[in-house]
Amino acid sequence: MLARLSIRDIVLIERLDIEFATGLAVLTGETGAGKSILLDAFALALGGRGDAGLVRHGAEQGQVTAVFDIPKNHPAATILAENGLDDTGEMILRRVQLADGRTRAFINDQSISVQTLKAVGAALVEIHGQHDERALVDAATHRRLLDAFAGLEKDVAVVESLWDARRTANTELEEHRAGMERAAREADYLRHASDELKQLAPKDGEETSLASRRTTMMQGEKIASDLREAQEAVGGNHSPVAALSAAVRRLERRGVNSPALVEPAVKAIDAAINALEEADQHLLAALAATDFDPAELERIEERLFALRAASRKYSTPVDGLAALAAKYAADVVLIDAGASRLKKLEQAAIEADSRYAAAAKKLSLARQKSAEKLNKAVNAELAPLKLERAKFMTQVETDEAAPGPQGFDRVEFWVQTNPGTKPGPLMKVASGGELSRFLLALKVVLSDRGSAPTLVFDEIDTGVGGAVADAIGGRLARLAGKVQVMAVTHAPQVAARADQHLLISKDALDKGKRVATRVNALAADHRREEIARMLAGAEITAEARAAADRLLKAATA
Repeated sequence: MLARLSIRDIVLIERLDIEFATGLAVLTGETGAGKSILLDAFALALGGRGDAGLVRHGAEQGQVTAVFDIPKNHPAATILAENGLDDTGEMILRRVQLADGRTRAFINDQSISVQTLKAVGAALVEIHGQHDERALVDAATHRRLLDAFAGLEKDVAVVESLWDARRTANTELEEHRAGMERAAREADYLRHASDELKQLAPKDGEETSLASRRTTMMQGEKIASDLREAQEAVGGNHSPVAALSAAVRRLERRGVNSPALVEPAVKAIDAAINALEEADQHLLAALAATDFDPAELERIEERLFALRAASRKYSTPVDGLAALAAKYAADVVLIDAGASRLKKLEQAAIEADSRYAAAAKKLSLARQKSAEKLNKAVNAELAPLKLERAKFMTQVETDEAAPGPQGFDRVEFWVQTNPGTKPGPLMKVASGGELSRFLLALKVVLSDRGSAPTLVFDEIDTGVGGAVADAIGGRLARLAGKVQVMAVTHAPQVAARADQHLLISKDALDKGKRVATRVNALAADHRREEIARMLAGAEITAEARAAADRLLKAATA
């Protein structure tokens, strides 16, 4: 829940820090003191629309920070995890509004998109004003609230899972059917092409390998005669090796008497003989490499011609022929064996549809029964709120022809404000004051289910007083027993029930040249004085103070 709200350099606010307690906190003050500015700043921290007009005059930027203490299994923590953000248990939402209209958003000092901040903010806080529509206008929200009230979340999860399985089964069926239809249209061509490519049996990389071997063979044919001539000169009948060897032997015999004259020449001739023998070995190896069967060259050229002809025919690179052959073979198999698989997929789709439909029908029945319970619970709250002639109705329309992930149902909250009038959607039928009281009754009933941990009510007691205002205060207090509640109010009956009373005021600064909004937590005596002001107006009388005492005592009774 919200622990602290810090505001810097927002219009009429230079610096403001508010510590919030658990339970019900009320914000009161004279009209124009800055309550709307405070809520606008809070909404900005939760991902609301930015506005350069929020920046205090003369400042380059303003910022709002809201700090929440939340459990690790809270939906807001899940959103953080899905976006790769750290969850420290304490969640710090910060929004910077620049004077040029741009904004920046942060969670736990990590930069995020405004959309992510808005999703997290919606999971943490609901702000409801007299004309606020966000929690009521969307029928998908109504369905979620009904499911939360009835504890049907697990049933909804089952239906969502079966919906995914149904969609997968039908997608596989449609893809297979489309493949069969495509293959059937091209059956003759596919069979011919598959047989031709199967007989050709192309292999990946075959063209490169054959072309390289063909080049080597053709080049070898051109230089073979030169290699043979060189080998004949080095190691054949015309080789000087024999004569050089004989010369070395003669010199060695003479060298006994004159070694200094003979040994250098003998060593040089020995080196020459070794070099000639090594050259002879290289030439023989080269001749062996150029030796090929002309029939092999012919076979290689025929194979290359066949592969390249097939490449042109099928408009596919030679290296892609093997994959194309596999595809055509698979298409032929699809034609031959597709009918059997089609029957299996059709049966699987029928079974997936049946399982989904059964679960969705069961969920619809549960929603119908729960809708009656929700109606009864909400209607029981209406009479004290001066809506005793009104009637709340949860419309559950089931259309099996329009299935969806959450079943067949469309849920919408309807009301009848007076007997004999035509019921209709809550947002269209209820007036502003009625709407706020219907909303409060709903929130009281749904306080521990389907609700954000912090609720803010902005002057929902407008236009009512006396017993109705007291009933509103009592229900806000009951609601605050399960979630954190903040209420901006002008009703002393509501203020008297608060666990924390915050006074919003506007102070003159710099000898009246400018003003600033202040928020102060009121102690007991000051709280009584503020409630007396709310009762009496500008002049606080002893009777007003006595009435304030009675309200405070009644609230704690």
